[in-house]
Parts: sequence; C-alpha cells; structure tokens
Amino acid sequence: MHIGLLSDTHGYLDPAVFRYFESCNEIWHAGDLGDGQVADQLSRFKPLRAVYGNIDQLEIREKFPEDLWFSCEELTIWMTHIGGSPPHYNARIKRILKERIPDVFVCGHSHILKIGRDAHYRNMLYLNPGAAGNQGFHTMKTIVRFEVTGKEIKNMEVIELGKRGQL
Repeated sequence: MHIGLLSDTHGYLDPAVFRYFESCNEIWHAGDLGDGQVADQLSRFKPLRAVYGNIDQLEIREKFPEDLWFSCEELTIWMTHIGGSPPHYNARIKRILKERIPDVFVCGHSHILKIGRDAHYRNMLYLNPGAAGNQGFHTMKTIVRFEVTGKEIKNMEVIELGKRGQL
C-alpha cells in the first residue's frame, strides 16, 4: 500500500501534490484542510482519509472526524490534528494513549515536520508531515510518501514542495 501524507493545507493545494502522489493508493490528510475544495480535489484523485483541524469550518467537520482509527495492512493507525509530539503530547492524547496505543500516530497542527519512534508507547511510529499550504510560520512546504507492507513501513520520503508562499 502506497501512502501520501499531508497536513495543514489551509485551503491551498500545491499542484505538485498530484505528481508526487500519483503512485499512491491512498492519501491521508491530518487536518486543517481549509475548505471543501481541497478535500474534493484529493478525493477525486485518490481515496482520501482525513480528519478535521482547528481552522476547519462546519462543512469539513461534518464530513471528517476529529479522530480516525483504521487499519492499513497489518498496522493500526490513529490520525488526529492536534497531538503534540513525543514526549510532549497534549492531555487529551495522553489520556487516549493510556487506553489504546496505535502502531502509527499521525498528526499535524504544528507545521513542523517530525518523524520518529516513541519508546514510551511500544515504539509507536510518530508522523507529522509538516505543512503543505501557504499559511503559517513554516518556511518549507512538506509532504511525506511511504509504503506499508504487512507490519512494515518502508521507503519513507520527505518531499519539499518549495518555500511557503511560492506557487
């Protein structure tokens, strides 16, 4: 399964996303889509899994959940928008992790690309793809592409789309 991961588009979908995600089976969006057009464009292109973010209005919140738990191959995935990062998860995330630990935790919000393992939670893989849109304090727009085979994630690539504000 080939996955394209992005977050924090804030209503702007860089056309390069379609080129980089051409070989993907699914696209995962970790919130702050910004408007329904971003979701519509992505879902017409590939199957889309998404959560709403803090800037998303009712249209997006009615279509996508705050938390999305699902399986991909043999992995359990949890995607939400606001999560913090290891070891500084927010209180809501810590409460949930006491009850249920996914194999992969995906979030956005910070606009900071971060990928790593969290030994405190069964070596859970933490994925934050940074921000793919033009709004925010990040300087470089980033997306992530990877493969899932069984319980293994491989061929992970961080893709830079250019500086924020560049079209």
